[in-house]
Amino acid sequence: LRKVEGIGNEVVDQVSNWESIVDLPAELMRIKEFGAKVITQASSEYPKPLREIHAPPIVLYVWGEIQERDHHAIGIIGARRTTHYGSESAKKLSYQLAYAGLTLISGLARGIDTAAHQGALAANGRTIGVIGSGLSKLYPPENQALAEKIRNGNGAIVSEFSMEIEPDRQTFPMRNRIISGWSHGILVIEAGATSGALITASQALEQGRAVYAVPGHINAPSAIGSNRLIQQGAKLVMDANDILEDLQILLPETKPSPQAAARQLPPLSNDERRVYDAIEAAETLIDDIATKCNLPSATVSSTLLALELKRLVKQLPGKYFVKLA
Repeated sequence: LRKVEGIGNEVVDQVSNWESIVDLPAELMRIKEFGAKVITQASSEYPKPLREIHAPPIVLYVWGEIQERDHHAIGIIGARRTTHYGSESAKKLSYQLAYAGLTLISGLARGIDTAAHQGALAANGRTIGVIGSGLSKLYPPENQALAEKIRNGNGAIVSEFSMEIEPDRQTFPMRNRIISGWSHGILVIEAGATSGALITASQALEQGRAVYAVPGHINAPSAIGSNRLIQQGAKLVMDANDILEDLQILLPETKPSPQAAARQLPPLSNDERRVYDAIEAAETLIDDIATKCNLPSATVSSTLLALELKRLVKQLPGKYFVKLA
């Protein structure tokens, strides 16, 4: 190592004397007590796209489960101090993408990250939270409940840092390269002129990943960065189909066939059946539902509420509805 250019004596000494720096038995005990595990690049669980990037993580600490379909993922990043528009856009798009079968990857931070994870969970989809700290030092602490919900059947919380590493200015950029490297593409929702999301978008391009952005108000400081990305060539996104059509990914089957779904439906009234059938495979605007089933708007609204109570449909932001069964 001493002969390798750029590696100083201090680094060589640390590598040579790692046993005096790292208490391996104590770390293994912390992992076990936390209910986590460590995977290496040799593991089948290790995300395939990450193996392709420069300097992939040697190991990943995983709290939850990584599945084969999680190799088909889209990253969502953006502002921590987000607007209502940004938060609702993140929830809507993450819901649509997760419903389509993509795994949503984000950083479990405040703002856009939180909204993205919530949208994926609402669709009963898969989501991965990649954090810039050790698993036992989850940040921000108010997202502990969200992390537990992700871990309990809908994905995993992942870190490359040992269990008790605190988050700092160095760990977050390292975390971000995992989000972009794991994903087929990165979607930026609200980024100011100096947002860290812009650095992640740049990393994504270096890794050969696609970059997408949601447009914002031209006078909003929170949208300067994302709007500039669009100026520079990022694909403008208003709907999940903009991403799905661009990537043209053959996703694994995650939803029942229409025939199977029909067999699972509970008894419906005539109006409920007409309204339910008027909702397309993707989300459908309430006005389009009313036009398609030729019923008064008031009847459609009350019928949609009944279908929501039966957990057959879900309302999305902007008076869009999507089937859940």
